Amino acid sequence: MNQAVEDIRLDKWLWAARFFKTRSLAKAAIENGKVRYDGQRPKVSRNVEVGALLEVAQGWDLREVRVLELSAQRGPASRAQQLYEETQRSIQRREQETEKRRLAGTALQAPEHRPDKKSRRQIHRFKRQEN
Repeated sequence: MNQAVEDIRLDKWLWAARFFKTRSLAKAAIENGKVRYDGQRPKVSRNVEVGALLEVAQGWDLREVRVLELSAQRGPASRAQQLYEETQRSIQRREQETEKRRLAGTALQAPEHRPDKKSRRQIHRFKRQEN
């Protein structure tokens, strides 16, 4: 099965570049709009081209990467990182967002104990009022 390197599907490239653990996860992310290809919402079968700009949402982070190489095989992480280059704007934005989350997390404290029966009733009452 010798496939031309020019014809790599987007889901397969994202899997090979280790953005997702499986191709089915990559496919689901593309279908749900978590991946943009040159600013547009692509189809799963879109062919990836060298120089394309991809935006990939993963958890809290939004990565903006430029495709440097094509690969149909998933290799070690060190090899996968050579397939793309993250833009400086993306790196700065991720660092700022991480810092904001870190600072916001210091204000949030875990509860000391589980809610008792009275507290649970209040929580349920509050949730019912929202709907």
